[in-house]
Amino acid sequence: MRVLMIGAGGVGDAAARIAVERDFFEAWVVADYDLGRAERTVAAAHGRRPGDERFTAARVDASSAEAVAGLAREVGATHVFNAVDPRFVMPIFRGAREAGADYLDMAMSLSQRHPEAPYEQVGVKLGDEQFAEAAQWEADGGLALVGIGVEPGLSDVFARYAADELFDHIDELGTRDGANLVVRDEDGNEVFAPGFSIWTVIEECLNPPVVWEKGRGHFTLPPFSEPEVFDFPEGIGPVECVHVEHEEVLLMPRWIDADRVTFKYGLGEEMIAVLRTLHTLGLDSVQPVSVKGVEVSPRDVVAACLPDPATIGPRMEGKTCAGVWVRGTGKAGTEWEGRPRSTYLYHVVDNADSMRDYGAQCVVWQTAINPVIALELLATGSWSGTGVLGPEAFPAGPFLDLLAAPQPEGYGSPGGIEAKEVTA
Repeated sequence: MRVLMIGAGGVGDAAARIAVERDFFEAWVVADYDLGRAERTVAAAHGRRPGDERFTAARVDASSAEAVAGLAREVGATHVFNAVDPRFVMPIFRGAREAGADYLDMAMSLSQRHPEAPYEQVGVKLGDEQFAEAAQWEADGGLALVGIGVEPGLSDVFARYAADELFDHIDELGTRDGANLVVRDEDGNEVFAPGFSIWTVIEECLNPPVVWEKGRGHFTLPPFSEPEVFDFPEGIGPVECVHVEHEEVLLMPRWIDADRVTFKYGLGEEMIAVLRTLHTLGLDSVQPVSVKGVEVSPRDVVAACLPDPATIGPRMEGKTCAGVWVRGTGKAGTEWEGRPRSTYLYHVVDNADSMRDYGAQCVVWQTAINPVIALELLATGSWSGTGVLGPEAFPAGPFLDLLAAPQPEGYGSPGGIEAKEVTA
């Protein structure tokens, strides 16, 4: 396996630090528009395993399918791993196919609001552009594994496991994401600094969130709808969560039988207030505006004014949790057979641990580990397929076993399960 990873931001850098410890690939090229950033990621990987020469750096324009295809051919890539923000999904996706390489991403092609009823009906959904080209990938014998970060990604693997092993009937697959993270300045004061790309946070949180229901299909709601307090495990505690547009709601119903699929994110009052203000001022827009004769995107300006998520790890404390809350009827042959069951399958990462072990803050590390595991499963043949497929299309067991197994056999980061009987 020869991997071309496009993007040396926080997640790409963390992925390289994780991957260098594994032996399933023969080459890993880190490509970025900023060659210096790619070179720094390569140096970090080499520093973790001196003498390992599998990592090299390259420059690429991720907005150009031709440039992606050209570099993939040049380096002999068997797999193109997209580690940049969703704006670049389609050129990288198409460039990989043009080069005859398989493809992985952690976020899917962007959505477009319904022009007349954006808070009731879907327009172009997340991933629609990619799934429209599934037949071409299948005809070519290629695989595009989409949405294999943490959310989407690990949450979808958990959903597959729940459907196969824990439930005979699923009333709802509810992805729930929350944290108790705090970022402080040099004086110890808490500051506003999102743990993930603010560009992506704005895209997800201000777009109309999507819900799926059997018999109705996909529909939308206003942003921040239906708040609920969810009690997250391992000391995180209660966090208010709201509907957010996310890929799980588009992916899970394709492969898993459930009555309802939702995604809710624990944003917190401050984040919601900031996002509402950005929207009110038009600073969430991606359409360029003229500022003293210079064309700039307001959202890009916001992103440039905030700390780079890759740099805030040393000033961050707390834990982040991702998982899926499954409600339904327990599987035959289990202690819950025929009874209502409510189970949260989750993965928690403490920032102190990810910083100590990998020099990566917990949000990006938790995202980065999953595509690396997926690449290893593809390399060993434990996962295989053609077309455009989500994580739900593959058996969950090999992934969860590799995630949980102690190093060096596995990745030493097991998930957890909380279950309780549901009473009427």
